[in-house]
Amino acid sequence: MPLHNDIFRRIRPNITVKRNLTTKHKQRLGIAGVAALGAASLTFSLMPSDAQTTTDETAVSAAAFSDRPVKEVRAGVTDQLAGAELKARAAEAKQQSAEAKEKADAKEKAEAAAKKEAAEKAAAKKRAAQKKAEEERKKKAAASRAAARPAMKQVAAKTYPNNLDGWIRESLDVMKKNGIPGSYHGLHKNIMRESSGNPKAINNWDINAINGVPSKGLLQVIPPTFQAYHVPGTSWDIYDPVANITAAANYAADRYGSIDNVNGPY
Repeated sequence: MPLHNDIFRRIRPNITVKRNLTTKHKQRLGIAGVAALGAASLTFSLMPSDAQTTTDETAVSAAAFSDRPVKEVRAGVTDQLAGAELKARAAEAKQQSAEAKEKADAKEKAEAAAKKEAAEKAAAKKRAAQKKAEEERKKKAAASRAAARPAMKQVAAKTYPNNLDGWIRESLDVMKKNGIPGSYHGLHKNIMRESSGNPKAINNWDINAINGVPSKGLLQVIPPTFQAYHVPGTSWDIYDPVANITAAANYAADRYGSIDNVNGPY
């Protein structure tokens, strides 16, 4: 037999094994595993036939060894992609949550500011209404008081005639204001006895005159007594009829209880 036929017979079984391995493992092995198996089969086909079993086992082992790293690489890449996607989604969700919170806070602040402004406007409006109502009430009350107040008649100042009657009447009004007792009759009778109604009368002969303090005026009052019992609102002139009468009546009230009780020199 020619030499090339013997070589062909030796190569053919190895090619069959290669084909059988490819058919059996093609579905589960990756591209790298098939390539490794083919390379191993072709390499060992050149060896003697007694090494066939060893070649087959080595090819299968190489194919199995080449398959595991490919799967692990694929799984690792898939896990990395999945992890990156999860991280991206988490970051996006976190950003969306932060934006939503920011919008919610802004909305809450805007609503609070609007409520505060509305409350301030309502309070200001209420105060203005209360102030207006109070002014209206005061106006009505003032108008009511004005309507209820009786018209006051203008009273002319009281006048007195410049004579003994007028002097006595004016003195009685001053005495009444100051709480000094006395009557028209009591004043008149004592005036007539002391001076006969002469407001310029002066006594230059009694003891008072001898002592240098003569009695003067309608009721003959000495200057020290006039000054001590002078009634506010009257003249400080001892010869003034009203001032003289009221001072004398004030002295008589202090010493005798009233000018009405004086029936002689006092």
